[in-house]
Amino acid sequence: MSKDKEFYSTFFALMGGLAVFAILLVIIAGNLTSDVSDYKPEEIVLENIKPVGQVYIAGESEPEAAPAADTAVASSGPKSGEEVYNGSCMSCHGTGAAGAPKLGDKAAWTPRIAAGMDSMLANAINGLNAMPPKGLCMACSDAEIQGAVEYMVSNSQ
Repeated sequence: MSKDKEFYSTFFALMGGLAVFAILLVIIAGNLTSDVSDYKPEEIVLENIKPVGQVYIAGESEPEAAPAADTAVASSGPKSGEEVYNGSCMSCHGTGAAGAPKLGDKAAWTPRIAAGMDSMLANAINGLNAMPPKGLCMACSDAEIQGAVEYMVSNSQ
């Protein structure tokens, strides 16, 4: 047998085998997805692109109230100083990042404590040097920020 005939017979056998394999994969895929009759991609897309809010124009009927998001966390009242510290302050004041005084470092906190609570609270609310205002806890009230400052001071004296 010549080399060309040998090549063609091997090539066509391989292509035939791949074609049979592809047909088997299509049949298997069809059987795996045949029971997904309630899959409606159009509805999923419409739900995903639905506007977050609605506009109310005077004189028109009021839009329906949107249900609360599943991921929304209900507020359970003001956070304690420790909760605010753990949620927003610890990333810098726990490691000393960007020159932040570490929680429990008496030497670093002594001059700040000597400056007074009003000074420390103003710095915490307005930001100072690398520290952003409210330590980026924009949802925190001034009283919650004060609680966090008091928590850090009480654990650093």
